[in-house]
Formats: sequence, C-alpha cells, structure tokens
Amino acid sequence: MNIHFTDTYQIQRDSLVRSPKRWLVTGVAGFIGSNLLEALLNLGQHVVGLDNFATGHRRNLEEIRTSASPECWSRFHFIEGDIRDLEICRHAIHAGSTKGAQDDAHSAVDYVLHQAAIGSVPRSIEDPLFTTANNIDGFLNMLVAARDANVRRFVYAASSSTYGDHPGLPKVEDVIGKPLSPYAITKYANELYADVFARTYGMSCIGLRYFNVFGKRQDPECAYAAVIPKWIAAMMSGSEVFINGDGSTSRDFCYIENVVQANILAATTEAENAVNQVYNVAVGDKTTLNELYELIRELLEIRQVSVKQKTPLYREFRTGDVLHSQADISKARELLGYAPQFNVRQGLDAALEWYVSFARQQYPSKER
Repeated sequence: MNIHFTDTYQIQRDSLVRSPKRWLVTGVAGFIGSNLLEALLNLGQHVVGLDNFATGHRRNLEEIRTSASPECWSRFHFIEGDIRDLEICRHAIHAGSTKGAQDDAHSAVDYVLHQAAIGSVPRSIEDPLFTTANNIDGFLNMLVAARDANVRRFVYAASSSTYGDHPGLPKVEDVIGKPLSPYAITKYANELYADVFARTYGMSCIGLRYFNVFGKRQDPECAYAAVIPKWIAAMMSGSEVFINGDGSTSRDFCYIENVVQANILAATTEAENAVNQVYNVAVGDKTTLNELYELIRELLEIRQVSVKQKTPLYREFRTGDVLHSQADISKARELLGYAPQFNVRQGLDAALEWYVSFARQQYPSKER
C-alpha cells in the first residue's frame, strides 16, 4: 500500500500543523464526515461538527474519541442539529468561537466542509420530498450562513450522479446529461446555487463530485448501503450477495483517504483559478461489479474460508442507476494538486480489517 503523500498535499498539511484553523464539518457523524474529522484532529485543527444522526452514527464519533488523546478530542465541539434549521446553521458557523458575537466575521470558522445530505438514489426515489428538504433547502441554509459569516472557503460534497444519462467516458466536469433520480437533481442544484452565490456575493466555493467512495465507518446495515460494505457484511454473515444486472456495470471506486485529500486541498488552495470550480474526486479507473466481487472474495478468503464457495445472485438492474462511471481527474490534478494514493485494491486492503471487525461484532456466532 502506498501511503506517501503528494508534494502539494504534504505542503498543505504541514502548513495546517504550523498554523491551525477552525473548521465546520456538517454530517460529521457520517462515513465521510467522521473520516474528515479524524484527519483534521490529527493535524491539530479545531473542528466544529454538526449532525442530526439521520444517517450518521454516534458510534463513529465514539470510535474517534476512544482512539484520540484528551488534548486532541478537546479541539472538537459537537452540535446535534439539523441543517434544515437556518439558525442551527448560523450557530454552527460560530460555535466554539472565542469572539462570541455572530456579527463579527472573524468569529466564524475558517472553512466549511459540507457533507450533510441524504445520499441515496433509491431513497430519493421513494421519498423525494425528504431528499429535497435536506439536500437543497439544507444546503441553501448552510450556504447562506457561510455567506453571512464571510467564511474563507465553502467546500461541499457534490456527486457523480450529476452526469446522469450522458454516455461519455471518462466523465469530464463540464459535460453532463439529464439526471436519473431526484437525488441527482438535488446535487446538481447544489452546484448551481454555489456558482450563483460565488458570482453574486463573492463567495469562495468548491464542489467535489465524489465517485463511489468506500472505507472505514461506511455503514453496511443501512437499507441503502453502498455495495462494498454491504457485500462484505453479507459474505461474513453467510447471507446472499446480490448483483444488480449482469455484473458488467462498472464504477470508479474511490477510497476515503483520497476524498480526505481532496477536501483539504480544496479548502486550502490559494490558486485563484482553482476556486469556484467543481472537481471529480475519484481514481480515474473503472472496476466492474463482477471484478469487484472476485476481489472482495479473494481478500476475505484468508479470514473466512467459507467465503470461497460463495457465488452471487443476479437480479434486475436498479432504476436510477447508470451502467458505467469513470472519472477524468485531470482538472483536480492540475488545479488542486490532487493525486489519489489508493486504487480500489489498495483501498480494500486498508479498509478490510475495519469491515471484517464490524461484521464480526454483528455476527459473533458465525463459524469462521
């Protein structure tokens, strides 16, 4: 596994260590948010976290707390609240400030990493009102709060779903198709709002279009769980593994550490031409579901021999999904200095112990 950081990323990390900043991470108890929190605390940063536990988990915060030193954890201030409440968003922007007064721009956090969202295509199809209220209304609340507080940078989680039905590969940021789900519509609306706020109010915004992120603390229990944690949990428990379609569907799977790198680079870049842009965050590769299944089974065999005999069950392709997804990451490389350090196999190697440990906690009686 390659754990060396790029020059640009290392330079920014070193700078943050020398001069700590204040950050707001929304959705901090979620998969991506908790990994961002852990990385920032390890860099000596002061972090405010906001979450209502709609999809996040208290156990994610507890996992970080138990592994962190008291001094490290003391730099984290948590707020349980909902981004659909504008006053909560304003409070979070100013929480933990030594200044106190909300009308003092310097009392605000330096950077906002907005991860809070209802991030599921199937859920958005079942309940478009709930997805829209969180992903558009909640996003706008955070954007307004950040604008009013004059934060240095507003970095937000965009999505590869924005490419919709456009068939071209690899996906290039300025060429998109029609959305295929309510979720995709909400994430595209985020990009439009951020662009208008940048033009109208002079805000500094960057959107990161995530491609199939995976890693530790990704919830395999949720009904809308991503494929990797869901398959690992199913294999470990002896349950069936389902593949939607014939398995030729492909994705650009991106390990969480690549996403952490992109967020830090986006927040701290001082290059004028890099700001108020949207970037693909991925590896620039593609893996079919059949290939992914074989890779996971191979890695799990050494931990649980019975996995070797498992075969997947194929079923109907899921409404709202795209057949193939692969990112062109050249824009992020050139403007942000982004250089993903983990491909899908390296990411699975790094995350598998967490996935296996979590599965064994859930299914302790399963014969190994």
